[in-house]
Amino acid sequence: MMAQSEIIITHKNSIISKSDESRDAALILKKYINKAFAKEFENISQNKNDDASEIILQISDEEKLKPTEFLIKSDSKSIYLIAQNPKYLRYAVYTLLEIWEFRKFTATETYIPKVTEFSFPKNSIKRYQPSFDYRALFFPDCYDEAFRDWHKLDWHIDDFGIWGHSFSVLVPPKEYFKSNPKLFALYAGKRNGESLCMTNDTVVDLVEKKMAKIIAEKPDAQFYSISQNDDVVYCECTECRKLNEKYGGPQGSFYYFLNKIASHFPKTKITTLAYLYTFKPPVNLKIASNIYTILCPIELNRSKAISAQSAPSFVKNLENWNKTSPHLFLWDYTVQFSNYMSPFPNFESFQNNYKLFEKNKVRGLFVQGYADVPGDFSELRQYLLAKLLWDTNIDIKAVTADFLRGFYGKAAPHVSDYLKLLTENQNKSNSYLDIYSGPVQARNTFLRPDAMDQYDKLLELAADAVSNDTTLKARVLKLRLALEFVYFEQSKFYGKNQHGMFTVNNKGEKEVKEKLTERVLNFSKSCNDFGIYEFSEDGISPDKYYQEWLKICENTTTHLGEDLKVNFLTEPSEDFKGKGSYGLVDGNRGYKDFNINWIGWYGTNPSFEIETKKLNFNILKLNFLEDQRHWIFPPKKIKIYGFKDQKWKLLQEKIYDILTEDYEITTKSWEFKDLSFSSFAKIKVLVENQSKLPEWRIRKNKKPMVMIDEIELYKK
Repeated sequence: MMAQSEIIITHKNSIISKSDESRDAALILKKYINKAFAKEFENISQNKNDDASEIILQISDEEKLKPTEFLIKSDSKSIYLIAQNPKYLRYAVYTLLEIWEFRKFTATETYIPKVTEFSFPKNSIKRYQPSFDYRALFFPDCYDEAFRDWHKLDWHIDDFGIWGHSFSVLVPPKEYFKSNPKLFALYAGKRNGESLCMTNDTVVDLVEKKMAKIIAEKPDAQFYSISQNDDVVYCECTECRKLNEKYGGPQGSFYYFLNKIASHFPKTKITTLAYLYTFKPPVNLKIASNIYTILCPIELNRSKAISAQSAPSFVKNLENWNKTSPHLFLWDYTVQFSNYMSPFPNFESFQNNYKLFEKNKVRGLFVQGYADVPGDFSELRQYLLAKLLWDTNIDIKAVTADFLRGFYGKAAPHVSDYLKLLTENQNKSNSYLDIYSGPVQARNTFLRPDAMDQYDKLLELAADAVSNDTTLKARVLKLRLALEFVYFEQSKFYGKNQHGMFTVNNKGEKEVKEKLTERVLNFSKSCNDFGIYEFSEDGISPDKYYQEWLKICENTTTHLGEDLKVNFLTEPSEDFKGKGSYGLVDGNRGYKDFNINWIGWYGTNPSFEIETKKLNFNILKLNFLEDQRHWIFPPKKIKIYGFKDQKWKLLQEKIYDILTEDYEITTKSWEFKDLSFSSFAKIKVLVENQSKLPEWRIRKNKKPMVMIDEIELYKK
């Protein structure tokens, strides 16, 4: 007979913990094996039995392991788990459990195989080391320590003494700007509290003192962030400008400043964001050895893997940082931050991207997801990303299939088909997949109405397959909420047309489709039940979404100008054309989301003709959006002309009030009354955009935008 090639472990075998340091890992292993055997596993011991097979755990330097490595090996009788520290010994335990087909799909869903024995190859050895030394994932289940530990994840909330954008924390403008504005950036000719002067010695002194205080308060943190605010503002004073010219741009004066701080704390790991104006590395400036640069590629196409062909400028920048930064980390953006509930088929890009990062010596990753909001496919996303952070060479298709089987049960084949179809439709469209886009922008690509019907049928099959299992049925329902969200958002856009939220009754009035508002209410309740408490980054709650829906339902209009022909004299911006000129007279008013129904002119003056053909009306109403955070302002002036006898006649002119700083999103209407309107075959509207941005919103390369939605004509 052939000699047995595997070690067999049953409940009669033992776990050997070689020291007190390894005991916690041994207890974890025993807990899970007990559950699998459904009977008590042998006690943990420090003494090896030479005659029996055992699982031996030890903290040791004998194997010359790095602190971020562990070893799983066997001889002819026993299995050995070895690491340099308790943390990575626990990781060895979880790896062994996964070899034996244990799974931790989410914080609350752990698969335990029910067996009477486990086997392991004899005389084998494998050294495990991560693709990235630092691996932080920001998804709902990562708030759970056991989930993080199982998936070998770090936790930035504990690891950073100060995190992310930090200028306003280190030198608060509320505290210093009024009394000493020169501490802050001279930007576009004025001091601006959104950034600091990089060459002001007092700034250096204040930051050093604040850093010393933070380090003293949080001495156990690994990292401390000194980073610009989430803005494009940087200092252009004479001294900063000299450094910028010398070192390749505004990142030059920034790293000159950062080097000064780093030299004051030589044993402290200081992180900073390569973001917006610091996105590229400085030129001819050596970065201090204790600075960790976190590269933040926020504007990439998320539907394609990053490559020299798909994103040549980013790849070149990554390679330059590889040569420049003593420690290169990367901030990855993996969800659609403007729409947590909308399908976002970016899964195919993950593995190739992470291999590219690894190749370019990125040593740490912060992977931003939905934070604690369980957005669309959050469970699968966090699982795959966690696996890739540890090992970029996993079989991604096999891991995906394994997760779907374990998490969705009999619904898995249909969920898999849904996910594949989403991805296929996005790939066929070859359209840009943006982290700040949404269902309306994707209405002609992977979220076309006909595609939505296909997705709905697949998830209906998934729900039917698990109709007798309340847990699995709820998981499929959560996926269907994404389709509901898309339908509601697109229905606002389509209005009274096909796929829209309104029908037109026999009086010509708009009514919300029967039971549609009830669906929105049920959707909001289901989102609350799943803990989906907001729909975007700092966005509205399910309850507020429903309340806004009711306001949109009430914000209907039926006017004489619906469906008239409108001709653009000045074309709107490419990204904000909506339905084209028809969108201005479709009888569907916009609300607060500039992506839905609004048509925008960026840095230009809107002008258009309305072919009224002497329609009997005497009131012309124009609706505008004001959203100052997105540089959308009311117009400066409006002129109305009438066309008769082959010439244009100026009928009315209105000038807008002086702008005031206001970040509330509002809609405003301008109304023109003229008894002569009906005598003209065409009406021309010339809108004068703001000539420049108000001082509180001045940013380089930004211009004022005018957004118009409905042109309404009435007879009163």
